[in-house]
Amino acid sequence: MKNILILADGPIAKHFLEWISKRKITENQYHVAFYKDGVLPEKIHRDIIAHFCDPTSYVKLLKLFSSIRFSEVFIVMNSQDDANYSLKNIRQINDKILVVMLDKWNQEFTDLYNLTIVNENQLMASHLYDNLPNVPVIAQNVGLGEGEIMEMLVPFGSSYAYRHVGSIAQRKWKIAAIYRDKKQIIPTSGTMVRPNDILLTLGKPIVLDGVYRSINKRRGLFPEPFGRDLYLLLDMSQDEQYALEYLYESIYLADRLENKKLHIRIINPSNFAIISTIKQEQKENISVYIYYDDTQINELIEYDIQTFNIGILLNTLKTFEKYNLDTQLFYLKKLVYIFGDKSLYNITDCVIMMSDEAEMESISSTSFDLAESFDFQLKICHFDPESDFDNTKKIIEHYEALSQIFNHDIQIIQEVANPIRKLRKMENILQIVPFTFDMKKQSLFQIFSTQLEHYFLAIEQHPKILVPIEVVEGGS
Repeated sequence: MKNILILADGPIAKHFLEWISKRKITENQYHVAFYKDGVLPEKIHRDIIAHFCDPTSYVKLLKLFSSIRFSEVFIVMNSQDDANYSLKNIRQINDKILVVMLDKWNQEFTDLYNLTIVNENQLMASHLYDNLPNVPVIAQNVGLGEGEIMEMLVPFGSSYAYRHVGSIAQRKWKIAAIYRDKKQIIPTSGTMVRPNDILLTLGKPIVLDGVYRSINKRRGLFPEPFGRDLYLLLDMSQDEQYALEYLYESIYLADRLENKKLHIRIINPSNFAIISTIKQEQKENISVYIYYDDTQINELIEYDIQTFNIGILLNTLKTFEKYNLDTQLFYLKKLVYIFGDKSLYNITDCVIMMSDEAEMESISSTSFDLAESFDFQLKICHFDPESDFDNTKKIIEHYEALSQIFNHDIQIIQEVANPIRKLRKMENILQIVPFTFDMKKQSLFQIFSTQLEHYFLAIEQHPKILVPIEVVEGGS
């Protein structure tokens, strides 16, 4: 549950709290700091906690921040001086927290870092303008007018934020345009979606309604937006020995997620005693399918993925390489879980090894969603023999900002060390890896390479999740 702090004073603040009480968004806990009578509505929802506290007092605000971890702050004040003093106090306490501030005075702000300004005058003028005669209402008078064209704001913490458009599964809907900083962007597959972007989407109304809820909901969505359900691929010609272990690990994974189904596809069936045991696990959220032919395996996998709306495929490294699934799944934009020598039951940490800035940014949202879903410690590890840590400051700031948004702690580890050796010595970790087009297993000429990406698939002891990305130079 996210803790939202509201610094409230005046009639607008009171109306704002009334709206919150009516809407009853159960994923949020609201803390209202006020110091004048008449701010609180007569009836407030149980998720709203009132604190009689002067927000212009640094000491009192600091005491409030010390007892509660807030993910976002709203400043809705009646006095310009009170609003500005409150903002100054928050910045001194935590300069990384997201702040939304009501501006009734047309102020000019030089520093908009993590600050969203809602200008009352511009907002009222915009609504009045929409009611003028001969002024078309955007989207309502376009197309069929049945909701097939919809604008969607991407909030901070959304599972869609910091993803490339090409990595978002768009079945029966499409991102047609992105509006950012009052500019229109015609997206390509390499365009990254960022918080506060407005997406202009096209599709069936019922599909867009579901997409809207997904964009605005963060908890329990994994593996979305890559797809909804899980797909275990068992090749009995090489997975027979550990097939049941992979089965139970997959069931454990599905059980930890919210309202997800596990689809099990068995190919090259041989040991029918094992297959019988697997079939006994069938229930409402677990289905088993057996394919007796040995041809067109890749076509079958793609058919299953599209039919069942699969978000993550679970398989062994041998199967992944045998059927060249790297290329196929990269174009399908699906997460890949590769079983390791250690099972998921023993995992306590998920680890991201420092790499290219664009890749690190692309996998960040998925990493936090995964770590939160399984209650893993998220570690960002930068091991460099040359102690070159200065060029990763932006990446670390990015992850620290997301840690605040997701309300999930991270650990930054920087050491002068060989990254390959350090990775091999780690225990009980799930490795999160950027899934790029040119990802290949270690070759003869890469044995002496110090490039970590050459070893992502070569180190088989750790289970891995590959997150598909599409880094395009010059992309928005």
